[in-house]
Order: sequence, then C-alpha cells, then structure tokens
Amino acid sequence: MTLVPGRADRVFITGASSGIGAALAREYAARGAVLGLLARRREALAELVASLPHPERHRIYAVDVLDREALASAAADFIEVNGGADIVIASAGISHGTLTERPDDLPVFDAVFATNVNATVSTFAPFIFQMKVEGTPCRLVGIGSVAGIRGMRGAGAYCASKAAVHSYCEALRLELSASNIRVVTIAPGYIDTPMTRNNRFPMPFLMPAGRFAAKAADVIARGHSYRVLPWQMGVTAKLLRLLPNVLFDALFSRAPTKKRLQAGRKA
Repeated sequence: MTLVPGRADRVFITGASSGIGAALAREYAARGAVLGLLARRREALAELVASLPHPERHRIYAVDVLDREALASAAADFIEVNGGADIVIASAGISHGTLTERPDDLPVFDAVFATNVNATVSTFAPFIFQMKVEGTPCRLVGIGSVAGIRGMRGAGAYCASKAAVHSYCEALRLELSASNIRVVTIAPGYIDTPMTRNNRFPMPFLMPAGRFAAKAADVIARGHSYRVLPWQMGVTAKLLRLLPNVLFDALFSRAPTKKRLQAGRKA
C-alpha cells in the first residue's frame, strides 16, 4: 500500500544507521520505497543500503541531525533527486540515565533534548513547503516513546524529551490539519535495539525491531494521529497515566534506573 497509487513512496529517515531507523529502512525498502537515509556513520549507512533491495535507488547522507544546515541540505538534495518526499520519519534519538543533582549530567540533558526534540523540528521543516505544493497525501512521523507518558526516576531527560515530542507533534498536527500532510506520532514500547539492550531492568512486551517496523509502516500509511506499539504497552501506558500520583510514586520511587553516561564520553 503506497500513499499515491502507482508510485513508489519516497521516504526520508533520520537515525537510519541502526535500531528503529534501520528497521524502518528495511521495511520500506521491502515495500518498494525509494529511500533517503541519514545518520552520522557513513560506513553503517553504506552497509545498510548494500543489504537492501535495489540499493542503487537509495541515497545516504552522513550528517549529524544537530547540524541544521547540513540536514536542510540533505533534505533539499532528496527532494531535488526524487521530485519530493511522501514520508519523513524523525527517528534519530538518544537515551541516557540522568540525575539533576549531578552537574556533569546537565550537558547530557542538553544533548538529549537537542537530538530528540530540536532535531525532530529540523527534520520536518525543510519538507513542509514542498509537501504542500505537491498536494498529494504526505506524512510527517515523530518517534516518541511510552517513556514520554510518565516520568521515571533516573530518566528525566529522556522522559521529558519524548513527552515534548508528543506535544510538538500534536501542535504540528493542528497547524497542518487543513493541508494534505498528516502528522503521525508513534510511541514505541520496548523494542529490541542496541539502545534498549543497555537497560538494566525487565522490559515487558519486548518487540523485535522488524515486527515493530512493519506495524509502524501500516500505522503511517493509514495516517493515524497517535499509536503506541506494541498495543499491550499502550494499555499499560493508559493505566499508568490514570494512576493517582501517590500510588504511582509508591510503586516507582525505587524502580531501577537507566544507565548514566560515563564521565568524559559524548552523549
């Protein structure tokens, strides 16, 4: 199922070198899409593209999403080469444990927000004008997280950044409601990726990345405004949101925390 019958979807994905981004690239390539794949690691991108059907159809961009000008240039190149974009997925993201009381964690807060929130805005911005002019069905896809539904101890930066992604995409959805562009927010639960393999706690309903990507692509095609995957985590998230604070605090005040970034390493 493509957004425009008879034409391959043109899909631009950030954070494409690993994890959810790479899984989405494989899924869309299997569906016949033409891809623009952006991440910092050129070698990883080249290896990924070489493994895809029709690698000659896809373009890679070794760009840091924090470099707004380089990201805009990559978007312009993809639009020029392919005549536009149908689906743009802001999948780049980082996750580190953080403690507000630790001064050395303050730069980590900055890096997590810059990558997870600001880069989502920078990813979408260069495509909106072209999408409106073309007038065919288009999608802007923000990757949130169930972690954005309630704050968890030791994960203040990540939880807050993903909550911000949810709210930003909701605002953008209203801004573009009269256009041909649908804004889709996908909130993954625990997906089996290099990022989650660093977690030091049980991960209920852990979903393989390939299965997540297939379901996410279906959600995107249908233009759903918001979806938690897997659905079991959606039910769990709703229940957590309904818990009174006193009960939530009692249950989670001693929960295991995310691993903090080692001193001297970049976020």
